[in-house]
Amino acid sequence: MLRIAYFGPQGTFTEQAARALAPGEDLTPYETVRLALAAVREGAADAACVPIENSVEGVVPTTLDGLSDGDPLVAVAEKILPIHFSVLTRPGGGEVKTVASHPHALAQVREWIEANLPGARPVASSSTAGAAVGVVDGDFDAAVCAPVAAEHYPLAVLATGVADVRDAQTRFLMVRRPGELPAPTGADRTSIVAAAVNRTGTLAELLAELAVRRINLTRLDARPTRNNFGEYRFFIDFEGHVAEPRIVDAMAALRRRCHLRFLGSHPRADQVAASVEPGAANQDFLDARAWAEAVVKGEGA
Repeated sequence: MLRIAYFGPQGTFTEQAARALAPGEDLTPYETVRLALAAVREGAADAACVPIENSVEGVVPTTLDGLSDGDPLVAVAEKILPIHFSVLTRPGGGEVKTVASHPHALAQVREWIEANLPGARPVASSSTAGAAVGVVDGDFDAAVCAPVAAEHYPLAVLATGVADVRDAQTRFLMVRRPGELPAPTGADRTSIVAAAVNRTGTLAELLAELAVRRINLTRLDARPTRNNFGEYRFFIDFEGHVAEPRIVDAMAALRRRCHLRFLGSHPRADQVAASVEPGAANQDFLDARAWAEAVVKGEGA
């Protein structure tokens, strides 16, 4: 049985994602994303499930920073969950003066709270499940949680299916120490983080290496390096798998331009096939390489 760390405590959307990505495995909650990742790096867990981006609130900065710092970890799978919340209170109810949750969750139910709990004060907590614990302990009157939280805590469901944006989604990653990668499927995502010299045109040059090979980006984010003010690392997701010649060619070119960390290649949860334009297929790269090698050997022109 694999040991899977996840961003907890029990009752988070990350637990739901971990259940889907690693059914039947041994799941252990950790208080923060960094602690879950550290468990993998230290050998206390075989893999970790962590949130990476939300369709409403964007990326999860602690996950980006946690993957770029410390010993390398690579993503081997992803899960996209629709995000609809349950609002939990203590049995017996009473006036709701405070409603707690993770800041990302509060942002996604702001309109619902204003309409249905107009007198309630939103309070940020470390996680959605942490808010539920706070309700149990009497720190808050209500918690905005993943529906699975109702299975773990002795609380009443005030409302469920709550979301200001009905089609909101969050993407989660399963990460582990470097090793054998999932085989390419034709509908894959590759992730890297690039730390380049802070000068005019740096980002444009990096993106050009992907553009000239007709590789489609799926996400681009920047985070400060925390070493020098104004210096950033670029987190880039794009279609394709590192085992493909066209992707290897692009990553080799990027590596010549900057410090590059590989963050994984894995099947996309939405199963969207990579878009490949004429002249940019893997066979085109193989044919071009074979032609160049023949020229070097004096066998072609």
